[in-house]
Amino acid sequence: MSATDTWILTAQCPSRLGTVDVVTRFLKEQHCYITELNSFDDRLAERFFIRVEFRPENEGFDDERFQAEFAPRAAEFDMTFELAAPGRRTPVVIMVSKTDHCLNDLLYRYRTGQLPIDVRAIISNHPDLEPLAAWHGIPYHHFPITPEAKPQQEAEVWRIIEEAGAELVILARYMQVLSSDMCARLSGWAINIHHSLLPGFKGAKPYHQAYEKGVKLVGATAHYINDDLDEGPIITQGIEPVDHSHYPEDLVAKGRDIERQTLARAVDYHLQRRVFLHAKRTVVFAGS
Repeated sequence: MSATDTWILTAQCPSRLGTVDVVTRFLKEQHCYITELNSFDDRLAERFFIRVEFRPENEGFDDERFQAEFAPRAAEFDMTFELAAPGRRTPVVIMVSKTDHCLNDLLYRYRTGQLPIDVRAIISNHPDLEPLAAWHGIPYHHFPITPEAKPQQEAEVWRIIEEAGAELVILARYMQVLSSDMCARLSGWAINIHHSLLPGFKGAKPYHQAYEKGVKLVGATAHYINDDLDEGPIITQGIEPVDHSHYPEDLVAKGRDIERQTLARAVDYHLQRRVFLHAKRTVVFAGS
């Protein structure tokens, strides 16, 4: 049983006795069979998190009635909750620059149904990847950017995001720093990917810098964006060992593989409601 076959209930509240019971008892009363349950109590923050996948046993499951009847019980615990329906494809906009490995990987997973997304548009500050978008039949918007024109460029980007009805924005190696205003607008629903050599190897050719220092690990980090450059709440990270036999081009190739896998995993976790934003951190109930 997967998340595509089951409903997903996510909730969080202050740490209190009975938090698991109020959720599971209600599901039992509603004749819903729990197929997966994850919970975590943050004892430092005194905050409780729970995610439940369930299958209604009776025909004609009414999600609006379910939420209306659960709401007063949740209110007793100061609990906020969300219910996600099975089989829904999330509207997505992807932002990219010139490098295509993450975009190509996401589009492959989109085309084969591995990710339940509906890619409504691709936005870039370069024209290079338009043929790839055209091959998939996805609108491609090229908005060049200069320091002077950045506000206007971001206004166009935001227009496309709104028109597309996007509920998730994926920065698949979009090599531009977003303004504070754009970061604030996308907070909690835009995922970025970068190599994990930061902050040690900044700027151009980080893998060449890493080679010169003889690094023994390379990796990638996927995170929600915020106004701290490449320091948003982390969703997933990937890492691979390397050694003296790996030349700069080998490190680049390995890094790209890790980046695309790490980004895809982060997107999948987000879509499956496995990620809870918690202050500047995340609570992530990783799948099997």
